[in-house]
Amino acid sequence: MNTDSLFSILIPTWNNLPYLQLCVESIRKNSTYTHEILIYVNDGSDGTLEWVKEQNIKYLHNESNIGICFALNSLRRLVTTDYILYMNDDMYVCPKWDEYLWNEIDSLPDNMFFISSTMIQPNVSISPCKITGCNFGDSVETFKEAELLSLYDKFPFNDWQGSTWPPNVVHRDVWDMIGGYSIEFSPGMYSDPDFTAKLWLAGVRHFKGISKSRVYHFECKSTGRIKKNNGSAQFLLKYGISTASFMRNIIHPGSPFKDSGYPINKKRIIIDRIRYKIKRLAYISRDFMTKKIWEP
Repeated sequence: MNTDSLFSILIPTWNNLPYLQLCVESIRKNSTYTHEILIYVNDGSDGTLEWVKEQNIKYLHNESNIGICFALNSLRRLVTTDYILYMNDDMYVCPKWDEYLWNEIDSLPDNMFFISSTMIQPNVSISPCKITGCNFGDSVETFKEAELLSLYDKFPFNDWQGSTWPPNVVHRDVWDMIGGYSIEFSPGMYSDPDFTAKLWLAGVRHFKGISKSRVYHFECKSTGRIKKNNGSAQFLLKYGISTASFMRNIIHPGSPFKDSGYPINKKRIIIDRIRYKIKRLAYISRDFMTKKIWEP
């Protein structure tokens, strides 16, 4: 086991070199602890593969884009620490981001947790889990790094319930228990709520977003270029409820964090399951999953 590094940071990337460089640079200069950086290079013909080699970073490579789920699961075999942290390549970590995550982990009695940093994003959204509308640039070229570093910790925000999206950290034993990311959600749409649902079914109840651990997110610089899977339909067929119902009635993302958690809204779930049975039949009759999986 690697005792020199705290987290194994898994970063899938697809021809996004300027963002990846900024992401890795921020980890190196803004982290309190030393971490193991592991990168999955999809394609890499934009110079990413050569740069990763030059940086002496551990990596895996595929000549085409295999998507988030396959990439993360492949990187698992390179992990040498106890803690697996998934991060997007278009993120910039703010000072002490890792220290605040570790303080939370170190205070817990066991490894049954799922913990996220809090994202700062340039565009306004209704997400209660993110600090939005704080525009420090929407590209590497327009990024106002100095301004972000002077203000990132000034935005009022509390710890929140319902950790789901990256950057997030889980113990390697818990990752292995649920089998990592579900490849049927490739290339990756809705793989995050699916991962959270599997954790819930495995008995994890500590889903916490750490307010002080902050990361600037340039927002979907890779996902905006891919052919997306119908993740909402896949989630519904797999679990019998929609992602919205799972989040609203079980995980409660963005609600003020409570150690005791929030009660499951069983009555609402029963109503949703009846309503979604009709949707399930419609999806099955369209047979969309089989068609998309086997199309060349």
